[in-house]
Amino acid sequence: MNAPWKIISVGGSIVIPKTGFDVRFLKQFVRLIENHITRGNRLILVVGGGWTCRQYQDAAKKVALLGHDDLDWIGIASTVLNAKFLQLLLKQYADPRIIQKPKKKIITSYPVFIGAGFEPGHSTDMDAVLLAKTYGAKEIINLSNIDYVYDKDPKKYKNAKKIEHIDWKTFREDIVGNEWRPGKNAPFDPIASQAAEKIGLTVRILRGTNLKQLKNVLGGEQFLGTEIHP
Repeated sequence: MNAPWKIISVGGSIVIPKTGFDVRFLKQFVRLIENHITRGNRLILVVGGGWTCRQYQDAAKKVALLGHDDLDWIGIASTVLNAKFLQLLLKQYADPRIIQKPKKKIITSYPVFIGAGFEPGHSTDMDAVLLAKTYGAKEIINLSNIDYVYDKDPKKYKNAKKIEHIDWKTFREDIVGNEWRPGKNAPFDPIASQAAEKIGLTVRILRGTNLKQLKNVLGGEQFLGTEIHP
């Protein structure tokens, strides 16, 4: 019997940060994923646009008058590029098809799928939620550029408090709200949050470059980060 699929939402800044590619980290990340799947596990990695996306969107807004959907299409294209990049790094184990229709289940003999954006109106967090529903996953591991979700922006407020556990209702009301805009920097996309709450998903948010914590959460052990639960 095949192992259940686990969903990982990989922030684009994890793949290519503002400072450029970190080849040493990418090698370690790929090795960790390979070690996990060679134990019989299966993963679906959904990749965001990150810094690449924001560079294109910022430039486009300075040149032309573009709507939200236009900017989202730029973001989607950047997720496809990042997804294909990651698929090739995991070529031995990853299905060569990039998932862009998360509501359609695909049968594969590979232990890894890579997903990207597919339509305007939300981020790849929403794609991860849709894939969780399609493939029967109960949780999403969200790799971000933060260690925890905070009650307010820790860069602006010294008294910001980290949150280790929070329910969806509180998270949506107090942290992310209900509206999406292209390039929105939120711990978890507000549209995806609504959908995750509706189907009872658990989302674990942690710093994606902290591979020790990623190993812990993949292994079902305690980790440093935030858990959002029904």
